[in-house]
Amino acid sequence: MGIITIDTGTTNTRVRVWAGTRLSAEICSEVGVRDTAITGSRIKLQQGVKDAIERAQKAAEMSNGDIDLILASGMISSNVGLLEVPHVLAPAGVEDLAAGMREAVISEVSPRPIWFIPGIKNRVDRVTVDNCDLMDIMRGEEVETFGAIEMLNLKGPALFALPGSHSKFISVDAGNRITSCITTLAGELLGTITTNTILANALNTSFATEVEPNMFLQGADHALRVGLNRTCFLVRILDQFSHYQTDEKASFLLGAVLATDLLALKNSNTFRVGAETTVVIMGKKILKNGFELLLKHDGFFKGTMIVVDEAAYRECASIGAIAAARSRGLTRERLYHVAGG
Repeated sequence: MGIITIDTGTTNTRVRVWAGTRLSAEICSEVGVRDTAITGSRIKLQQGVKDAIERAQKAAEMSNGDIDLILASGMISSNVGLLEVPHVLAPAGVEDLAAGMREAVISEVSPRPIWFIPGIKNRVDRVTVDNCDLMDIMRGEEVETFGAIEMLNLKGPALFALPGSHSKFISVDAGNRITSCITTLAGELLGTITTNTILANALNTSFATEVEPNMFLQGADHALRVGLNRTCFLVRILDQFSHYQTDEKASFLLGAVLATDLLALKNSNTFRVGAETTVVIMGKKILKNGFELLLKHDGFFKGTMIVVDEAAYRECASIGAIAAARSRGLTRERLYHVAGG
């Protein structure tokens, strides 16, 4: 069975072509919903996704006739995507996600129908300033979470930590349903501080290429003690009056930013994290490694900690999307088979 999975974020779209359970081709295109938000038009997004599909099919040596199913997840189902699909209310399992899928033919993108997978939002009846911390939304991280559950053969309850441009922390119950999530702007904030403030000179507008543990933990401890604003300026102090390398200073800043994520996680009213809760950490190498170091240093988390390899993490969106399609009865394919399964 030929399946195409489309994973669209704010700035990038990843298209994969699957021949049964074998990945035949993968294309990443620098187009995302930010283009729609900036221009007010879907034309660039439509053209970018269409081009990525065509290039992926060509690389896989597959024609339209070889494709049986196209699945789209992430911000592509938002109001600035290709087709807005309402969020599913938490708690939600993969079958609830499947029930919320919507099919549409978008001729500007593909002659074949595309199945759009919805996101999930926390269940809050009326949001006010008094309870806004209880509300949150996601598009894309839900399929990554369900994909990881399938890949790891995991049984909840568990906490999924996905540090990134928008860090997500996702609570999963014993029935492997997503019960709620919280979001921060960690990665976007780190990017802005690094490239668009006075610290750009101190950091050579560069992020850490490797986490330097001591500097990272010093940055985290400073942020928790004197706040993020003061700790950011201390990067300039270190640059002016010490001889630390760029990676060390960047690690100090990274620790400060991720420490505030940990603060949000431990103090949010959205869900309660127990010391014995299983924690699954996924994401890009530097952020993932940093958050793992932070949790181990914190000492509160004493349960099982699972760190997903970056290459395996990149496949979670497709695994989860196809799991939802399987629940909807659109395919029988299972991308990941556990040992003995």
